Amino acid sequence: MADAVIVVDMQRGFLEPGHPLFCGEDARKVIDPIKRCLEKEIARGAHLFFTADTHDPDDKEFEMWPPHCIKGTEEAEIIPELSEFVARGTIIPKRRYSGFFETDLDERLKKLKPERLVVCGVCTDICVMHTVADARNRDYPVVVVKEGVASFDPEAHEFALKHMEKILGAKIVKEEEL
Repeated sequence: MADAVIVVDMQRGFLEPGHPLFCGEDARKVIDPIKRCLEKEIARGAHLFFTADTHDPDDKEFEMWPPHCIKGTEEAEIIPELSEFVARGTIIPKRRYSGFFETDLDERLKKLKPERLVVCGVCTDICVMHTVADARNRDYPVVVVKEGVASFDPEAHEFALKHMEKILGAKIVKEEEL
């Protein structure tokens, strides 16, 4: 059985300047480690899933956050730097923080029966952590690539890494430990 990789919300709206929820230049530093992770995991036969924040224009989430990643806009697209990998994977549109909430991700994973889930992407303390929590609640072994996650809030990023490891039971690993 192969692993599955969940790349969380690596979208233009979070990773390109000029969008209301741009995570900042530091978040762009995860792109190359994610690319290397995907190359490694593909060579091992892993299945790739790309969650994509995808909202209707009147989404209730906009009561908390500015409108972002609206269905059909450029903001909702996966960043071009990952396009070669997206073509080899599956996009999972989602409207809430977790990649499991109201999506078919769990059904797809049940068919694959992966040995583990490798998770990377943005934001560590929001969509990454909620996706990891739901994966762990479904008893999937989870590995989070430390250099492959980022947030616009450095303190919340550190909290989320500790929480995912100490409370959720995810393994936090360096890229070379994959």
